[in-house]
Amino acid sequence: MDGEDHDTDLKQVQALAVSEDGIHFTKLDENPVIGDAPEGDIHPYHFRDPKVWKHENVYYSVIGSRTKDHIGQVLLYRSEDLIQWEFVNVAAKDEGNCGFMWECPDFFHLDGKNVLVMSPQGMKPEGHRFQNLHQAGYVFGNLDYGKGIFEIGDFQMLDDGFDFYAPQTMVDEKGRRILIAWMDMWESEMPTQKFNWAGAMTIPRLLQVKGDQLMTQPVPELKELRQNEVSYSNTSFTGDTSFPDVFGSCLELSVTIDAQKALDFGLKLRVNEELGEETVLTYKKENSLLTVDRNKSGEGVNGERSTEIKLINNELNLQIFIDQSSIEVFINEGER
Repeated sequence: MDGEDHDTDLKQVQALAVSEDGIHFTKLDENPVIGDAPEGDIHPYHFRDPKVWKHENVYYSVIGSRTKDHIGQVLLYRSEDLIQWEFVNVAAKDEGNCGFMWECPDFFHLDGKNVLVMSPQGMKPEGHRFQNLHQAGYVFGNLDYGKGIFEIGDFQMLDDGFDFYAPQTMVDEKGRRILIAWMDMWESEMPTQKFNWAGAMTIPRLLQVKGDQLMTQPVPELKELRQNEVSYSNTSFTGDTSFPDVFGSCLELSVTIDAQKALDFGLKLRVNEELGEETVLTYKKENSLLTVDRNKSGEGVNGERSTEIKLINNELNLQIFIDQSSIEVFINEGER
């Protein structure tokens, strides 16, 4: 970066570092291994976030990009040795409301599907969808490795909450595809910034394909953190009720709500009556929307986020992780 204009003064290259332990890294003398964006309708100064995988003894990489007219796209490269890289093609680009830049792409094969994950900047809101400053989601499709073209389907969100960006996946020693994202995003005013923090990471999520969508569930190993169990069952009520034995700032809640005749129902979390703070989850049967209301949650971006979810046998299943300054809600075993 040799100036303030990101369209003319920003120089981005791809470089390589090697580590034996994941802690200490050595930069290669051959850097940069990709010094310039390729020719064509490819913006020369927005060329970042490589993700590498191996397919049939050849290395491939997707790199975030945009056109010269600021339409998001992903580039595909290949290499025999990770050092000499060949540009293959513009693998995929925006075909509608998918923003001016595709950041942090990730590509993988899972359960017979080809999956492209990306974080589009500049998507326009559509109803209750795409309400964040920037979004993060995925598409299924078919990748032609020879031509370098990925025929993509519809964009789907990976998370319908407030602060979820730049998700990346990896394969663990059990062969599972695990996703972690950033609970923050560029240009967002976060209360952590005044303490020189750049947000936090989500808990690890296990990815699985079910039908035409990715299911995201908390990894089962998180159960090892459980202690001091408090349990309620077959509790019926009308209006409001409270559970005084459930308290604290670090909790996992496993909740099944049988709606019976209720039209609206929900939970109030992190309630502090002295400060007038609460975070509210509400479900409305009329439109099948589950809403997170952060207007009284304390510092940070306020407002609401909603996702459409159908009840299963008139029940809503929630797995909720509450930490000092975050809440992650998994609905119907990772459907949303």
